[in-house]
Amino acid sequence: MRSATGAIGTGVLAAGLMACGPSESKQTPAGRGVPDPKPAASASASAGTGTAAGVKAVGSVGGEDTPCRLPVSFDLVQDWKPKAVTHAEDDRFASLFQQGGMTLACEIDAKPAGNIGFLRVWVADEPAAPGDARKVLEAFMAGEKAKGTPVYTDLKAGPAGAALPAVQAAYETDPLDEPKKESAFAAVTPGGEAVVVQLGGLDSGEHDEMLPAFRLAQQSLKAANQR
Repeated sequence: MRSATGAIGTGVLAAGLMACGPSESKQTPAGRGVPDPKPAASASASAGTGTAAGVKAVGSVGGEDTPCRLPVSFDLVQDWKPKAVTHAEDDRFASLFQQGGMTLACEIDAKPAGNIGFLRVWVADEPAAPGDARKVLEAFMAGEKAKGTPVYTDLKAGPAGAALPAVQAAYETDPLDEPKKESAFAAVTPGGEAVVVQLGGLDSGEHDEMLPAFRLAQQSLKAANQR
């Protein structure tokens, strides 16, 4: 297990509550309506491998001078606020931070930008081979309780000339018996450090609105030692 010290941040508690079905998730955001139930395979169309064209990058996360020091860095959309996730090994909420051989290291909150959701960055506890992105993601997805079979897509994460082999999963969960879109992608750095970047929101409408931030993270991803 990756060791860390400190208090549990409010964002992490929110993440755990969201995963268990927060009380606010029983309400329908104004003007959005209740998401239509759809098979898990349909999630692939929205998560896709589209571009983040028209999205302006404002800062980044992952570097030494950012709130979250990670094996990778990527660009952020305006008003998305990153916060490092810290906890003690004997913490009674430790299970919220562990999944499929990964440890939650950073949460990037979309609420200041007007959406209810997070980008979460999970870091592998053990080294991985450069070609193991799918293996890493499948291990992570085993703990996601997806509804149906996730749709996996091979892709490249990062700018041309420095892209990393990556795999994306589009899937749905139904924590409150209402299907909800989710997306995640895994990448492995040349040094063998694997990460999973996950997009989770209150409902499918929030997910779709936040996809540009997810795609920007994917397309700007760099290993920590890359410039």
